[in-house]
Amino acid sequence: VQLQASGGGLVQAGGSLRLSCAASGGRISAYGMGWFRQAPGKERAFVAAIMWTHDSTHYADSVKGRFTISRDDAKNTVYLQMNNLKPEDTAVYYCGAIAAGTVRDANDYDYWGQGTLVTVSS
Repeated sequence: VQLQASGGGLVQAGGSLRLSCAASGGRISAYGMGWFRQAPGKERAFVAAIMWTHDSTHYADSVKGRFTISRDDAKNTVYLQMNNLKPEDTAVYYCGAIAAGTVRDANDYDYWGQGTLVTVSS
């Protein structure tokens, strides 16, 4: 499965962005899908995930209430709607696909996209 993340950019604090993760070479319906982010000098951190059954979702406490993950299996795409962005949300955002394991653990993911940079100015 190949994942292509897009939608990053520069936005002012309080603004919104929507990230997309388009998959090819496989169906995302077979996977749980997650978003992680990595700020300069920091490890990759869990942001959000959506399960492959019942569409249940999980969020990091730092983004709960501001970010929404969704999936469109027909378009083979996962989205991350980010509202009320803060400077501390600045990072490279990666989407990943997981067949089994812990969705909050990056080590359990099977496939990764290339990342898209989000910069939030104060």
